[in-house]
Amino acid sequence: MSQLTVRTLLQTETVTIRDVICRGECRHKSEEERSELTHLVFPYRGVFVRHVGSNDAVAEANQVLFFNQDETYSVSHPVQGGDACISLTIDPKLLRELAPAKLLHEGEAVIFRDKHRRIDPRAQALVALLRHSLNSKIIEPLEAETLALTLVRRSLGERTSHSKAASYGRQKLVDRAKLVLSSDLARRWTLAEIASETGVSPVYLTQVFQQVEAVPLYRYQLRLRLARALDQLAHYDDLTMLSLDLGFSSHSHFSAAFKQSFGRTPAEFQRSVQPVIAAER
Repeated sequence: MSQLTVRTLLQTETVTIRDVICRGECRHKSEEERSELTHLVFPYRGVFVRHVGSNDAVAEANQVLFFNQDETYSVSHPVQGGDACISLTIDPKLLRELAPAKLLHEGEAVIFRDKHRRIDPRAQALVALLRHSLNSKIIEPLEAETLALTLVRRSLGERTSHSKAASYGRQKLVDRAKLVLSSDLARRWTLAEIASETGVSPVYLTQVFQQVEAVPLYRYQLRLRLARALDQLAHYDDLTMLSLDLGFSSHSHFSAAFKQSFGRTPAEFQRSVQPVIAAER
């Protein structure tokens, strides 16, 4: 049985959007694959690691990954549970227009220099809105295309995304911390526990994580939880239960954090996609 389930949600001359779900049974590196076209991948559930030569990237809901044309890669799933992603393939001419020149290699093909970038909460909300709306077929192609281009623009912007510049050792440490957090999003980790899992002191861990990701460790975990909330809103009538399942101390804490990140409360976001949620049930 194939590890992947791929559904095409939208295909136009401008953009192709696919929902890709992987069962994640391959804990070690998979066989190498090759990207035929450059595409952007937005994980929204679970975690995996992509290997490109000696470069590894932890793929989770705070990241967009660049799968470059003719680039070979393999994946592994060190954390159980598999993953789910939205994959966007944009017309190359439009993608070049959207991407700042400094992010691309020179040449005819659109090839990104980075392997991944951190995205902001508003980009995560766009991923959820696109997925929910296209899955339930309540969005017109023109609106979906516009939202997809907005998502790409936001994911590549200097003010709304972050590219890492770190030594190999520091990046590896940060990646280990990400895998620890992703292994149990609802757990109320202590700093000492995460530091013990990664094999460094709490002080060193917080310093390095802040330097590499430009956000504190606790805020990075919060964004992972909130991204999971965006995915799970379609499956909960009781938002208090959702908040507790995600590890928040109370519904009010969850609601305040959600609104600060996405500009609306969980209930308001749920109402805005209510026809979507009904269709998904």
